[in-house]
Amino acid sequence: MAERNVLGGDLEPCGTDPMTGFFRDGCCSTGPEDLGSHTICAVVTEQFLDHQRSIGNDLSTPVPMYRFPGLVPGDRWCVTAVNWLRAHDDGAAAFVVLASTHARALDIVPLEALREHAVDVPTDPGALG
Repeated sequence: MAERNVLGGDLEPCGTDPMTGFFRDGCCSTGPEDLGSHTICAVVTEQFLDHQRSIGNDLSTPVPMYRFPGLVPGDRWCVTAVNWLRAHDDGAAAFVVLASTHARALDIVPLEALREHAVDVPTDPGALG
C-alpha cells in the first residue's frame, strides 16, 4: 500500500538534491524507527534555518557521518513535525510541499497550519532567501 500525503493522495517525492528523507530515499516516508517524525517536506528559508539553529537544530552545517550535506535556502528537506510546528509558532515556519508531506505529520501539526505555508516548489528555489 502506498504511503499517503496530508491531502489524502499518494506521497510524492520531496527532494533528491540534497537527498532527503529519514531513509534518504527522497521522500518524507516514516516508520517506527523514525522517532522524530521527519514527515514535513519543507522548502527551507534563511529565517527557518536561523530559527532551527537557535533551538539547537543546526541544519546548515554538514554532518557527513549521517550523510547530511547541510542546507541552504531553497533546499527541500524532510523536517521533523515538532520542530516545524515550533518554527510556525515562533513565526519562522518554512514553506511546505503538501503533496510531499506525509499524512503522519497531522498527528502533530494541524492541516490548517501546513496550508498557511503551502507552496508549489518553484523552478528556481534560490529565490526563496
